[in-house]
Amino acid sequence: MATRTGVDWPQFRGPRASGIAEGFKTPLRWSVPEKKNVGWKTPIPGLSHSSPVISGGRLFVATAISPKNNDVQVGLYGDIASVEDSATHEWRVYCLEKKSGKIFWQKTTCKGVPKVKRHTKASHASSTVATDGKVVVAFFGSEGLYCLDAKTGDLRWKRDFGTLDSGFFMVPDAQWGFASSPILVDGKVVIQCDVQKGSFLAALDLKTGKTIWKTDRGDVPTWSTPNICEEAGRKQVVVNGWRHAGGYDLKSGKELWKIGVGGDIPVPTPVVGEGLIFLTSAHGRMAPIFAVQPGANGEISLPGPNSASISLAWHTTRDGAYMQTPLVYGKYLYVCRDNGVLGCYDAKTGTRLYQERLGDGRTGFSASGVAGDGKLYYTGEEGEVFVVQAGPKYKVLATNEMDEVCMATPAISEGALYFRTQGHVVAIR
Repeated sequence: MATRTGVDWPQFRGPRASGIAEGFKTPLRWSVPEKKNVGWKTPIPGLSHSSPVISGGRLFVATAISPKNNDVQVGLYGDIASVEDSATHEWRVYCLEKKSGKIFWQKTTCKGVPKVKRHTKASHASSTVATDGKVVVAFFGSEGLYCLDAKTGDLRWKRDFGTLDSGFFMVPDAQWGFASSPILVDGKVVIQCDVQKGSFLAALDLKTGKTIWKTDRGDVPTWSTPNICEEAGRKQVVVNGWRHAGGYDLKSGKELWKIGVGGDIPVPTPVVGEGLIFLTSAHGRMAPIFAVQPGANGEISLPGPNSASISLAWHTTRDGAYMQTPLVYGKYLYVCRDNGVLGCYDAKTGTRLYQERLGDGRTGFSASGVAGDGKLYYTGEEGEVFVVQAGPKYKVLATNEMDEVCMATPAISEGALYFRTQGHVVAIR
């Protein structure tokens, strides 16, 4: 099924993780507490950072339900601790009607005690599902990968990749939970599994779940979703990483290029725009933004003070984002940090046009920004949504209240915004 521009939002951050949906007027002001411009609000049990995805008038979202602890600790803090919860969990996928929020079906994919603990700010359903309108693919890390029929929820196939232990590589006992989302392209399911031991990138057959190729990766745990770049006459899978961010041939899994000087806890997904691939991360010594040429080959080294690189259009080592995937909207690159500092850059040159703070500096930002109708939407963890005017000048157009914790990136379809809050899916129109 072909993706319909401005209508379908089939994976994390929509088509090719762009975060953009055009062609419709999008909301400016709303209030969930006052029920202003709220289309519908459907309760979803459990705890999940899985974003909504949309295709064919249906919305899909995943969740993990614990009888003991479905809470999350928000805010700006550096605690590396894991949540102690050995209760039997239930992992589900929900299918909702986009227009009404009515639940068409729900499917329990598995039950059991989680094989890996989660971070205090994470969930056991942090990966966003992916759909082509016919099937929906959900990845629950150590609990398996599941392909369900989009209309009925019936299981088509499943895969078990063993224990996928994501956590701080310097403190292996600090388990934080799996978060990389699957993507669907050319009849393949592409998954990135960067974990404590045995990291790999793989492409599976969407019809059967069988492995088409699997490429080992020598990297520490990451929480980034892969993306696809079709520039420079080739189709490649691009991934974030610390030791090994890079590009791989989609057909064979062969490595095309790599760069290994990022932040050491990579979370943001690579994005493509204005003829470039953008990578960002922020932890440890580095907080870079890299603008990589799609035709890059081999290992990329950072140029010296008075030299240039044929593989890097531009880069900075200080302005990168820790949690959020950036936006390329129009001619501009927007990078928002987890403390709400938003930077706007000329996407082709790297010239910084502004750097301003959303909120009061005390609120954390984990959800990635999305855009449409000339507006940028940035969601704070405590439920404030900032609507920013797109363009080279900073202007906040409105601030709206969701009335619940918001950790998941919203979806946009036909001008409506769809938020996964801590306890609901909410449609804003």
